[in-house]
Amino acid sequence: MANYDLITCWQLAAPIDLVYRAISQPLLWPRWWQGLRRVELLDAGAEQGCQAGIGRIYRYHWRSRLGYSLCFDIRVARLNAPWLIVGQASGDVEGWGCWQLTEVAGGTRVRYRWRVCTRRRWMNLAAPLARPLFVWSHDAMMENGARGLSRLLQTARS
Repeated sequence: MANYDLITCWQLAAPIDLVYRAISQPLLWPRWWQGLRRVELLDAGAEQGCQAGIGRIYRYHWRSRLGYSLCFDIRVARLNAPWLIVGQASGDVEGWGCWQLTEVAGGTRVRYRWRVCTRRRWMNLAAPLARPLFVWSHDAMMENGARGLSRLLQTARS
């Protein structure tokens, strides 16, 4: 398996609560995140109390700029609103992702770490040569997310 440890940082001119609300609602992401085809809720997880949302499972269907598709599930493992969301990934990729939000002057800094290995045979075979393309594809997808979220938040603040 090919391993990836990718870090993305966004600077958004919006309050942390608005940013967290948008990031914590992945069922709505396809409306503003180009390349994300569909998100499905597979399990609602804990419904009440301090554990609300823990264990929730989403299935993500992505289409990269390079033309390949990825499908994976994320189980919410940890929440600390409005600062942190951690999820465990399984499917075409396996590992974890972590959203960290920080209030900064003029808005919110978002740091996303995606530490996964690929499970698809063709990706693992191609990784020694294609790794730079896979990283570029990830970075392009994350840039799409930053642009889409920025537009959404500006609309929400107007």
